[in-house]
Amino acid sequence: MKVAYTGWTWINNMEKEAAKKLLEQSFRECKFLGYDYVENFAFIRDYYTEDPQELVRLTKDCGVELVNLYGHFTFDVEKSLEIAKDQIDFLAAIGGTWYNCQNGGFGDDGPSERPTNPDMIDKMCEIANQLGAYAKEKGITVCFHPHYGTCVFSQSDIDYFAAHTDPRCVSFCLDTAHTTLAGIDPVDLIHQYGSRIAYMHLKDVDTYAMSKAQGPEKMASFRALGHGTVNFPAVKAALEEEGYDGILCVELDRPEVCNFHSAEVSRIYLRDVLGL
Repeated sequence: MKVAYTGWTWINNMEKEAAKKLLEQSFRECKFLGYDYVENFAFIRDYYTEDPQELVRLTKDCGVELVNLYGHFTFDVEKSLEIAKDQIDFLAAIGGTWYNCQNGGFGDDGPSERPTNPDMIDKMCEIANQLGAYAKEKGITVCFHPHYGTCVFSQSDIDYFAAHTDPRCVSFCLDTAHTTLAGIDPVDLIHQYGSRIAYMHLKDVDTYAMSKAQGPEKMASFRALGHGTVNFPAVKAALEEEGYDGILCVELDRPEVCNFHSAEVSRIYLRDVLGL
């Protein structure tokens, strides 16, 4: 298995030239720490539409491989497909391999955790099925990411989504932290959907902090690897048992100190505990 780090948290200025400099910083810092593979949100496409090869040249100069872009779907099926297909085309142009995606959330002021809603999930299934077939023709694998605060989060949500999507075109990106928030043992979910896992996100969780939080603040309990309670040796063993030999991408939505520090803490854990 190969380790990667996601760099969207570095980009705190959306102005084009500033964002490109922050993206470069993320590449160089990740490479320095020993991450040869990186991912980012699909919005970075907007900075390189005139010349996608500019981004390819940057990754080569920094010594990293950008393997994944990450997009978000609304409940507007046609609009979501239009945006995602443009992002898939860009990803293919720069030589990427995986396209992570998720529902972007409920879009209202209601609760973040809700009962399974087939009508909502059906729209995600329609988008994922169409996009998965489109991406497959371009050599890209679509990986759907169950996520807190969205219509595909709980065990019943995931099971419904899996039953109504084509496994030939739609894979999963499972996330150890969001799985934990959903009350699911990541090891159990890996064994349940092992054949459909094409990408993994690794985040730790401080389950005590999670138990004291409400709503979206539960995601503030995410931690760098080794700073929480997720059993990553068991996660790695489960993936090996299922024949997974892909990317393990570390992500931390809210760095405890700064992006570099969190990426370093997790890289040390990957090396010293998981042997990666």
